[in-house]
Amino acid sequence: MNQLKTQKMKCEVKESGSAGAVYGLGFIGAAIYFIATATSFWMGVLGFLKAIVWPAFLVYGAFKSLGM
Repeated sequence: MNQLKTQKMKCEVKESGSAGAVYGLGFIGAAIYFIATATSFWMGVLGFLKAIVWPAFLVYGAFKSLGM
């Protein structure tokens, strides 16, 4: 029984790998953008923190442009 549960968990983890890759590439791109446009060290730190939560900015911008 426990082995079946372990096999199921391995299958579920394997299937979500592409979402992690998309988030990772988006994080790198957002970090480069936000840090490159920073005017000071602390703005660069803020840019790095923004890069961590970039999907929230993406969804917010999409909803704003759709008028929701």
